[in-house]
Amino acid sequence: MAESTRLVDLVQADIDAFLDERKPLLASISGDLTPFIDYSRDLLSGGKRFRALFCYWGWQAVTGQSTGFDLVSGETRVSDLPAVIDAASALEIFHAAALVHDDIMDNSDTRRGMPAAHKRFESLHEDGRWTGEPRGFGQSAALLLGDLLLGWSDELFDSGIRRLADPGARQAARLEYNRMRTEVTMGQYLDILEERSWRSYPEPELLSRAHRVIVYKSAKYSIEAPLAIGATLGGGTVEQVEALRDFGLPLGIAYQLRDDLLGVFGNPETTGKPSGDDLREGKRTVLIALARTRLAANATRLLDELLGDADLTTQQISMLQASIRASGAVEQVERIIDHNVKLALAAIADSSISGAARNQLVQLADTVIKRSA
Repeated sequence: MAESTRLVDLVQADIDAFLDERKPLLASISGDLTPFIDYSRDLLSGGKRFRALFCYWGWQAVTGQSTGFDLVSGETRVSDLPAVIDAASALEIFHAAALVHDDIMDNSDTRRGMPAAHKRFESLHEDGRWTGEPRGFGQSAALLLGDLLLGWSDELFDSGIRRLADPGARQAARLEYNRMRTEVTMGQYLDILEERSWRSYPEPELLSRAHRVIVYKSAKYSIEAPLAIGATLGGGTVEQVEALRDFGLPLGIAYQLRDDLLGVFGNPETTGKPSGDDLREGKRTVLIALARTRLAANATRLLDELLGDADLTTQQISMLQASIRASGAVEQVERIIDHNVKLALAAIADSSISGAARNQLVQLADTVIKRSA
């Protein structure tokens, strides 16, 4: 995994350099804009970098070029490496934007063990003793931060694809990026829609609707889209791109199902969020949909009554966790995760991608599924 480790380091350096370049512009507008750079830098420091890694290995899967990160090589494919690094970095900035917006919509207080962006802006208001409501200021300012990060991700992505020698690859990668951006935005809407409208739909539809949220809010943009973007950057064939999609989508579903389990049962010291946070936020996940089909009527009514209560006590959280476990929904989700991982691995087993990339994708699949944060 040395190559992946080096890629992560290069992406971090690329992001830092990008923020350094944008800092003077914000400073020239107003000294009051310092938090936008500082909060962006904090949010973009570290992390698992899954999207960047899948973008890079999608590129490697179709080029089969072992770079060793030697940017002075005469090989055409290696000369495209700076473009791949920019694209991978842009995906990480896009992800940061999505996190900022997601935390506003979910009223999440923390992100990666730190106050969420809207809470940090809220604290600025409180510390300055400004007029008006701190909460409203915090949410409005964080909304603008998320929008700024979206714009910046697009700038960096454009900068990257302009480096490509192949104009066809530039166009194909841009189309993939645009598609990803639309899908995840609509997936976010479907997520908040389910939290509020679920009573309007027949009980048998709730599981499929929860699955649809997983696909468009997370699975596609977490793994499938980065792989497809990387492959198109490398001029991949239709067959290669489709094999990577067939790998990425089920693995992305498994990734989000693991995230849903962590959102209910995760250790706050490793997830950076309070235990049972998804219960307080009222997430209508596949886990919850499965639990509702297995619980007794009175237990289902209690789950529906408490789910989404931001003031749930530790005792109530523990009670809901125990109820969900007793329903057998956790074991069923684990089986669905295993099934999707098998589908993903089968999709690339005999595909026409490079052997080195295939091995790395198998390792990444294991890392994605066995994570604890």
